[in-house]
Amino acid sequence: MKKVTVYSTPTCTYCKMTKDFFATNNVSYEDIDVSTNEEKRNEMVEKSGQMGVPVLDIEGQIIVGFDEPKIREALGL
Repeated sequence: MKKVTVYSTPTCTYCKMTKDFFATNNVSYEDIDVSTNEEKRNEMVEKSGQMGVPVLDIEGQIIVGFDEPKIREALGL
């Protein structure tokens, strides 16, 4: 399985949709709450150039937002 990291916040609707998608498709991931972790928030912005969440890092491929077709492609689903 590919290494998946999700940069998210607890109140983000699209973050929840992303995590629900991963649960439905049995994708394990590391969840990083950028609302409380400034270092990881800076890392997310450096990787994506974005302040919005979710930001997904799938084996180095950065996807901003819940873009199901791109996520499926990156995971080979």
